[in-house]
Amino acid sequence: MPQPPQFSRIGLIGFGAFGRLIARHLSPLLPICVYDPVQTDERPRHPSLRFGSLAETAACPLVILAVPVGAMEPLCHTLAPLVRPGTWVLDVGSVKMAPADVMQRVLPPEVNLLGTHPLFGPESTRQGLAGQKIALCPLRGGRPLRLAAVLRHIFRLEVIWTTPEAHDRELATVQGLTHMIAQALNQVAPETLRMTTASFELMQQASRMVTGDAPGVLEAILRDNPFAADIRDSFLERAADLGRHPVTPRTQQSPPNAAGF
Repeated sequence: MPQPPQFSRIGLIGFGAFGRLIARHLSPLLPICVYDPVQTDERPRHPSLRFGSLAETAACPLVILAVPVGAMEPLCHTLAPLVRPGTWVLDVGSVKMAPADVMQRVLPPEVNLLGTHPLFGPESTRQGLAGQKIALCPLRGGRPLRLAAVLRHIFRLEVIWTTPEAHDRELATVQGLTHMIAQALNQVAPETLRMTTASFELMQQASRMVTGDAPGVLEAILRDNPFAADIRDSFLERAADLGRHPVTPRTQQSPPNAAGF
């Protein structure tokens, strides 16, 4: 089993629901300095977790940006003069093209950059991280193979190497449709139904897993993913066709055989 990553400490910017999830799993391995632009009353729950200034957090050799996609550009402009050469900066946003563009344009060229998307959240990891997936998009500084090994062997995550564009194309379907259907289902289906089928209960379960996400997550998935609109329009068009023609015409069948079957 690999040792913890070769970083003396981690800087975590953003302490919302996902920032707290990161802190809970990483603080047993390494000291974490947390900065959140919105003041939080939450006290550190691990001795290696502490709150600090933005400058202190940016001085860490690994800096994780756990903020909404819309906050990335102003944050990176503030962060640019504070991060040190050789620092690894990574984001955890639900879309990758927009954050990748911001980080590459704004952060100094001597800073290493990695786009990440943990394909899970607080609700889907109640039983732990093992078996969950994380997408990694190397942007500058090559592939951080040791970090990937830690994700695989310590946290038991499935690591998927990809590019920002390939990520957003695929997630436009995976997340875009899931969140849209979940929001619609919550509005038309009451929670008190008794005569449910197993398939419907699975749909309700999937809906509950995403409807608790912060509003910024839904906004990023539906607005900031450049491929989401086409997927959404295509789905709605096909749903409308089903409403107009609920019965699919049977395909032409072969004539019955001699036995009449």
